[in-house]
Amino acid sequence: MKRTAALFISLLLILSMAPALAENAQPGWKDNTDPVTLIWFVGVNWWGTAWDTDNAAYVTAKTGVTIEYITPMEPNQELSLMMATNDLPDIISLGFWEPTFNTLWEGGYVHALNDLADLYDPYFYQVAGAGALVWYKQDDGNTYCIPNEAYTEADMAEVGATNANQTFLVRKDIYEAMGRPEMRTPEGFLSALRLLRDEYSEFKGRHITPMTVQSAWGYGFQEYLQSMLAVPYLKEDGSLNDRSLDETYIRWLKVFRQAFEEGLVTEDVLIEDLSGGAEKVNNGMYFCMIKEYTGVTEANTLLYNSDPESVYITVDGPANAALGRPNAFPGSMSGWMPVFVSKNCANPERAIQFLSYLASEEGQMDIFLGQEGVTWDYADGKPVFHEDVVTLMNTDVIAFNRLGVMDTYWQMRNPVVVYPWRPQQPAYIQDMIDWANANCDYSAGIFKNLDPTGGDDAGAAWARINADWEQTLAALITAPTEAAFEAEWDAFLARREEMGYDLVKAYRQATYEARLSKLD
Repeated sequence: MKRTAALFISLLLILSMAPALAENAQPGWKDNTDPVTLIWFVGVNWWGTAWDTDNAAYVTAKTGVTIEYITPMEPNQELSLMMATNDLPDIISLGFWEPTFNTLWEGGYVHALNDLADLYDPYFYQVAGAGALVWYKQDDGNTYCIPNEAYTEADMAEVGATNANQTFLVRKDIYEAMGRPEMRTPEGFLSALRLLRDEYSEFKGRHITPMTVQSAWGYGFQEYLQSMLAVPYLKEDGSLNDRSLDETYIRWLKVFRQAFEEGLVTEDVLIEDLSGGAEKVNNGMYFCMIKEYTGVTEANTLLYNSDPESVYITVDGPANAALGRPNAFPGSMSGWMPVFVSKNCANPERAIQFLSYLASEEGQMDIFLGQEGVTWDYADGKPVFHEDVVTLMNTDVIAFNRLGVMDTYWQMRNPVVVYPWRPQQPAYIQDMIDWANANCDYSAGIFKNLDPTGGDDAGAAWARINADWEQTLAALITAPTEAAFEAEWDAFLARREEMGYDLVKAYRQATYEARLSKLD
């Protein structure tokens, strides 16, 4: 299947901002395939794949580029130290939500990608896409990063996928043994946890933990829960809504407080996802999870191969008072973890050329599919993985990971391009994908990454508020009474105002309006 659309964009967003000479530029990486090593900082602490797979060897043989990955335990702390010591790696992938994200260009630590493209590789403009470049274009006229996993609503409609991954999951056999309890209402949710405690806390020889919440204080008990409850993003007048003040949202926080008071959950629900929860997921030791399904696909494969009934399935979980469907968050033009080239890079020309290669259709095919004839071939004009590769994916995760294909190296993955190449997933994974797509709010992508993360007053205010919220959430969930919860909540709102929340609100509104103008 041949695609000529520029990557990371829909036609709606293509703008004539690239130099005219880029129209017929040739891939710069082909001019120099001498061996070079690029150090790539990936700002997550859960990804530990090295550049040592079969597919990595193929890409290196083709381009001359070897990647040495750095995956820090504390991305912001380590990146801040690297900036302070002027010792940044060559390439940086960083989540747009991280406090150091804006600092990279505001502090002059990274190259403008358009400058590197002009100097070394005009082909970059053909494959990066004007829409992606405009989305992250700064007031100085430069674009310092390119997003991976970038979507528009038009992209979603084109490929039939949304990139949504927010789900409410339960362990299938326990849920069915309990009679498939209703868990959408506060009463039903608490009743299910009581039943679990009383009759199913030990199941098939394992102790079952009632629930886990992904990144509880910074995400799971905030934006994630608000999406499940379909809390609106906008007020009736079109201005941004403060979703944390929604009555249904506060009601559900009180539900989790009550669950703690009754001993249905422990304080581990606030931290366990970040401190060893993966092992418990892989062993099916949670009953229910407010967790993105993408973090469960490997676990479900392991569980299915040991006991097909023990897999996690999606069900309708906490809902608003009207029992409306959740609004799972879609992909967006912000992408997931945009990519930078630092000014410490000794070979900036090879870095921008390698990013161009990865963003191109050829690069997407190489990284996702692997080598033609080895892991895939054309069938009816479309790339199709070999049957033995798909079998490994479904039966032997370790052996499959050694191939290094599909989602192994996701740092420049373009979902619109690779989606048609994905093999059919087994039901225990496809059902989760289908549920997220069916419950996705296509229009919500514009609301992603509105929070200030830079070193200005708004960014400093948001950092203070976030730090306070972490402690507040713990106090709310563990409050001994509902009255204590309400006192803690009111105190937090007062502190939030004192810490400069008005600056945060103004920043969010201005950013939202600026994005609207980019979509015109």
